[in-house]
Amino acid sequence: MTRFTLCLVVQFICGAAWYSPMAFGAEGSTEADLTRERNEAAKIYKVQVAPFMATYCARCHGGNKQKGGVTFQSVIKKPDTTSARALWKRALGQIKTQDMPPEDEKQPSEQERKTIMDWIAGMKRLSPKDPGLFVIRRLSRVEYGNTLHDLFDVDPSIARDLPDEVFGAGYTNSLSPLLMEQYLGVANEVMNRIIAPPGAPPTALQQRIFGIDPGVVTERKAAARKIAQSLARLAYRRPPSTGEIDVLLRVFALATDQGKSYPDALRLMVKAILVSPQFIFITPGSARKTADAGAANEIVALDDYQLASRLSYLLWMTKPDAELSALADAGKLRDPAMLAAQARRLLADPRSRAFFDGFGAQWLGLDKLSAKTFDDEKFPQMTPDLRTSMYEEARLLFESILRDNRSLTTFINSDYTFLNGTLAPIYGMQSTITGPQMRKVKLTDANRGGILTMPGILAMSSFPNRTSPVNRGVWVLEQVLGEHVPPPPANVPSLEKQDPHKVATLTLRQRTELHRSNPTCASCHKVLDPIGFGLENFDAIGRWRDHDESGGPIDATGELPGAHRFSTPGGLKQIIAARTEDFSRNLTGKLLAYALCRQLEGYDDVVVDQLFATLAKDGYRMQTLVVGIVTSYPFTHRRVSNREEVRK
Repeated sequence: MTRFTLCLVVQFICGAAWYSPMAFGAEGSTEADLTRERNEAAKIYKVQVAPFMATYCARCHGGNKQKGGVTFQSVIKKPDTTSARALWKRALGQIKTQDMPPEDEKQPSEQERKTIMDWIAGMKRLSPKDPGLFVIRRLSRVEYGNTLHDLFDVDPSIARDLPDEVFGAGYTNSLSPLLMEQYLGVANEVMNRIIAPPGAPPTALQQRIFGIDPGVVTERKAAARKIAQSLARLAYRRPPSTGEIDVLLRVFALATDQGKSYPDALRLMVKAILVSPQFIFITPGSARKTADAGAANEIVALDDYQLASRLSYLLWMTKPDAELSALADAGKLRDPAMLAAQARRLLADPRSRAFFDGFGAQWLGLDKLSAKTFDDEKFPQMTPDLRTSMYEEARLLFESILRDNRSLTTFINSDYTFLNGTLAPIYGMQSTITGPQMRKVKLTDANRGGILTMPGILAMSSFPNRTSPVNRGVWVLEQVLGEHVPPPPANVPSLEKQDPHKVATLTLRQRTELHRSNPTCASCHKVLDPIGFGLENFDAIGRWRDHDESGGPIDATGELPGAHRFSTPGGLKQIIAARTEDFSRNLTGKLLAYALCRQLEGYDDVVVDQLFATLAKDGYRMQTLVVGIVTSYPFTHRRVSNREEVRK
């Protein structure tokens, strides 16, 4: 049994009885059921968990002791709070991987570990059903450019100078004066590209958007109203209100009153649309109360327009197309079957390439590959073309898994990849793969294939002049397996600060193991180092090698918890691939957080469990995961803040 099992069974150590509720806080549970389950959980805590903590944890993390920055002082007093659940969740990973207690401390039995893990996993089921607050966010630079392209057929790069955003855990949602100036600059550039200079014949796009100048003042006002209504519907991604149209018409009137020409007045009105909060921000829309709402915690369903935007910007990074907009107008998108069908339609469209650019590249760490620094003397091969090819290899693998609806395990153990003549030398296949076109290639080397051994990812987890077993180990643990790796202590020196005379003849592995001999570092490094050593046959840009930078032979052997031994990168991949549940649940959580634009908390863990259960039943297929998320409770609902009015 693992922490991902929906039906949790908690065994009493001190008695022969079994306690097996059908998942704490399961769907359909009444308040009386939840009260009973909380009482049972409290009993288990008192009889088993508290003694476990006192025996194995308190010496380093009890009272005022905060080894590693962790203390259970408040958790022991109130184990069923939101903050406590977050700490329990972190502890779960440490106990499961046997990182804690440290090797030199008294160790619990496997049964004791299992009991605590089951209790911690069960605690999250008691979280109240809550979709969380909707994160009001600004369109990202890419989203803004893509949306302008779809509205006015301009190059998306027109927005390239806008600042970056924070993805997946909330977006920047403020507009400084400097940023507003940047938006105004982009709006001006858009208008310059679609509107002909004064005295010139109107462009085709100008005529399509603005029509013919009526010439009469009253008719111009009526025409301006129609243009405002049409463009605002597209730009705001919903029908504009009467008040919003009135504001735009006042801008038009202000321009004409100052003697501006009809095209110039329209130009100013359109600029007002492009810098308006209704265009720049993704907002939650109107609030409709649902049956899940409580007196103190209002829950509302997102309206059809908001669902259309949320879906479109998730998978295409641009505004809803005509079909999504029509379904929203008809009020049909809220139907789960229709929402799922639309998600599949968007995934089948070439525009879903943006899904990798938004989520996939960030998850894999490739979003910063183009700017990463490498030692030019050691790695002159890291040209812009090679970096682009590395990025495209990962994108094409991601898209093939998505489009073909393959199992998520393909990310780890795929027997194919995508190469061109630029990337092929990294794989030693330059004699058979030539030309700039990326193509699907069957792999016969068991050490290759999948994200663990992909050159771009290996490069991103390296230093500019050498590999980093530590960075690679951390990447696999956090991005692939979903385990938390604490930051290194501030007082521990890096490998570069080791005595150069003492380490002159040592391999990188031997130098790392010497560093690991520090007791402060040992507990974390015992898990992450073997993974990094298992990938040491690949140099800092992903080429195979048999000797490291010092000239010493590569030793890729290692052992992971559970006596899982390996001696090659291929053997390591097999072990990681066997942890299907860990990888799939981790990817589920990361994608849900990205879709919601916030950190997961509270009831989100219950949702992840539900999504994971559905995913497992369907062979861990990628489209099943995406469709599950876009039809999930937190994606289609939100909690209303105290400042909002709920439409009853």
